[in-house]
Amino acid sequence: MRVLLTGSAGMLGSSVAETWGRLRPSEELIGVDLADLDLRDRPRVASFMRDIRPDAVVHVAARVGGISDRIAHPGGYLMDNLLIDTSILNAALDSEVPEFLYVSSAAIYPAEAPQPITEDALLTGPLEGPLESYALAKIAGARFCAYVSQEFGVRYRAMVPANMYGPGEDYSPERSHLVASALRKTHEAATSGSGEVQVWGDGTARREVTYVGDVAGFMVSHIGNLGAWPALLNVGYGSDVTVREVYETARETVDAKVDLIFDRSRPVGVERRLLDSTRAIALGWKPATDLRAGMSLAYAAYTRGLKT
Repeated sequence: MRVLLTGSAGMLGSSVAETWGRLRPSEELIGVDLADLDLRDRPRVASFMRDIRPDAVVHVAARVGGISDRIAHPGGYLMDNLLIDTSILNAALDSEVPEFLYVSSAAIYPAEAPQPITEDALLTGPLEGPLESYALAKIAGARFCAYVSQEFGVRYRAMVPANMYGPGEDYSPERSHLVASALRKTHEAATSGSGEVQVWGDGTARREVTYVGDVAGFMVSHIGNLGAWPALLNVGYGSDVTVREVYETARETVDAKVDLIFDRSRPVGVERRLLDSTRAIALGWKPATDLRAGMSLAYAAYTRGLKT
């Protein structure tokens, strides 16, 4: 089997590649990232797809970033992700690739969706404001997969992971997500001696966070059998934690004696986002890494990166 993996240098992509090499070493995985191919360039992507003729595509690549960057650049998040997805999805369909795994985002669900959120909540209400532009693009990609599967009989499926974290994540202030941001800020406070970590909001918002290696393992085990999946599949840890708990765990992980300072003037998004992963559990999904273990692995990778 020959599989094309986009976004292979990112957190999820690199984890998929590592897991693939460990679990399916006899099958070919072709990884591409921005340094190899600008996925917004539709003619080049189409030519590349015709050349390699994969049996399946795992599409992880996307323009992603932290909440402040999404607020600052909504047009860029919408347009870049639409261009990326349009190029790769159309190229796969034109080249008659029979199977496609599209990685969407929990941001696609309405801000006021009942918790835990089922796949049926899609398009039932307004989106979360700061994430709207990104979410619109990810909704379009997921729906395209459903439409062409019905029309042409291909196996194009969309996966909705909960917030992921782990080795390979971007820790820059503009692009880091919750767990990475908590680890970076706590580490910097500890090493600088400032003694304080700034936290956006009052710490009560709840988030479901899932270790990237668990998600990658589930994905790799199902490539070649996506026909068994529904059009949209939630994949989350199964329980959530408060933002305060994430920062407290970061403090324990870093072993830092720092105070958490909550800035209630900063945007925090919805109060809660927890996915209902019942359908994924029926397909064998069983996350194995809890928050403390996962954050320890993530922090170890982060500090190794600081030394290189």
